[in-house]
Amino acid sequence: MPQYLKRGSIPAKRHIAHRTNPGYTSEGIYYEEVISTEGFHRAYSIAYHLQPPTRVLRISAMSSKSVELAPADALRHIHLKTAKIPRRQDAIHGRMPLFENSDLRICRCRPAEQQQVLYRNAAQDELWFIRSGAGRLLSMFGSAAFRDLDYLVIPRCTTVQIEFDAIEQADMLVVESKGTIGFPSRYLNPDGQFRLGAPFCERDLRGPELTDPIQDEGEFVLHLRDGDRWSEYVLANHPFDVVGWDGMVYPFAFNALDFEPITGTVHQPPPIHQTFQTDGFVVCTFAPRMLDTHPDAIKVPYAHSNVESDELLYYVAGNFGSRRGVELDSITLHPHGIPHGPHPGTIVASRDAKRTDELAVMIDTFRPLHRTKASLVLDDPGYPFTWIG
Repeated sequence: MPQYLKRGSIPAKRHIAHRTNPGYTSEGIYYEEVISTEGFHRAYSIAYHLQPPTRVLRISAMSSKSVELAPADALRHIHLKTAKIPRRQDAIHGRMPLFENSDLRICRCRPAEQQQVLYRNAAQDELWFIRSGAGRLLSMFGSAAFRDLDYLVIPRCTTVQIEFDAIEQADMLVVESKGTIGFPSRYLNPDGQFRLGAPFCERDLRGPELTDPIQDEGEFVLHLRDGDRWSEYVLANHPFDVVGWDGMVYPFAFNALDFEPITGTVHQPPPIHQTFQTDGFVVCTFAPRMLDTHPDAIKVPYAHSNVESDELLYYVAGNFGSRRGVELDSITLHPHGIPHGPHPGTIVASRDAKRTDELAVMIDTFRPLHRTKASLVLDDPGYPFTWIG
């Protein structure tokens, strides 16, 4: 979880009256809401609303949105070209699912329109990687500004609305996670602070800034998601009516270029790039970095077999020194059981290189990933054979 934050007006102690007019016992109070994780055992935040957060006018079922998986095929390396997937709908309903397993679903999204209704995922944390686009992520916690190459981490049960400055520039990779998205435990000291030597720290995380509470009453549409079951709620007042909050559960931003790569005299293994972790997968950031300095160092990744994990790479920017045939916005899947490594010629080509300018997001899953039918139209069937010299 990110560090403790306090925003706006809160009372001196938890669970006591937060009076709208202090000193006058007959006046009204702000309404407390506790947002907790793992029941009441883990991190939490407490927010104070103008109106009770429970005021609902209507509820209706929406169409379910189950994902069709592709039939099981030969186990092979996969390359998807996603740069030109069509723009459609918004950042919530316009997602194109590509891979999933029991722990996560991985989607690409190039929205065609701004999000008009509120969104709340009741069952999953979400990680949005902003491939391009700037704007604001709005929630009851306030407004979190974002820019190109930001990760946005959204805890489950957080009502959000995203606003892009220019919708035609909006481009995202979305990970929907059944496990809590947190930081690698080895980056944290026993006191919960990022260790000196970790590749990023608290200063790099950007939490929301509280804005004026929205006092509007009327009808406000919320699309509530519980797995593949969707419901439409009509609320009696806008839920972003918070006057203050504190705690450690809230959406936040972290820019991929603020990741500080760890390098060595010889090539370092992928875990040094780890950024986030859950029980079922990890996320790594391959940020621009100095290359290995040993005079005989092989400066591209060594061939390796993925044992007990599937490795998905999303190629974001730069020149990918160990790969041929991939392009910006390519996604490759190197599954368990098959070795992969640098393409022919890339070892020699990297010999005199001093640094890499590449940026990529890697997702390593501990259970096999399954392709969706939607991904088949993006497939490069010749990719498994590109290691022939």
